[in-house]
Amino acid sequence: MKKNSKIEYKSKEENAFSLSTGDLMAGLLFIFILLLMGALLQVQEKSEQDEEIVKRYDQIKTQLYIDLQDEFKEDLTVWRATIDSTLCIRFQEPSMLFDEGLDELKPNFKVILNDFFPRYIAVLSRPQYKDNIVEIRIEGHTNSNGDYYSNMKLSQDRTRAVLQYCFGLMKKKDVNWLRGLVTANGLSSSHLILTKDGHEDKNLSRRVEFRVRTNAEKHLEDIADKRFNRKKND
Repeated sequence: MKKNSKIEYKSKEENAFSLSTGDLMAGLLFIFILLLMGALLQVQEKSEQDEEIVKRYDQIKTQLYIDLQDEFKEDLTVWRATIDSTLCIRFQEPSMLFDEGLDELKPNFKVILNDFFPRYIAVLSRPQYKDNIVEIRIEGHTNSNGDYYSNMKLSQDRTRAVLQYCFGLMKKKDVNWLRGLVTANGLSSSHLILTKDGHEDKNLSRRVEFRVRTNAEKHLEDIADKRFNRKKND
């Protein structure tokens, strides 16, 4: 009898130990589940925040496009210019811009810029846009005629001439703001305009463009980088 009692007592001790280990494992599993749920909630909240940022800046960009359209809708046809949803205003009548091979602004283009540029900056400097603009690009483009490198120099000289002339139209306080934003970019024949059948439109390829970059692009790039890094680390 005594021997059986010892065996029974020992068995109870082992069962008690087993229960304690089981409880410990269950507790650890519960903690793990809580941590996992917390991490998933953080990912979901971050994703929702990213979507809100994308939506907000997309709305700013869309509204800026609408306001630029409203401002210049009566003038675009006269200027032989277009505006698209990428916030690019394209002056596409080369005979009004520069003489072939030269970087001096033609009188007609000066008249256009006299009217266009101050109004353009007035829209961009509105409170809802001013802090969201990171670059105003003046781009010069040539067609594929001639040497690529010579055309690069020509397009750069032309954009600098446009920038200098436009700055001369503005008040000093506006110039101080614009110096941190406006860039002159000569692109030679690297961005040709093509017809529907894929051939170069040599006339339209010779053009000057004004482009706006908002910090929407920067935020979208940051979000894309974060998502890529998260996937890479998973």
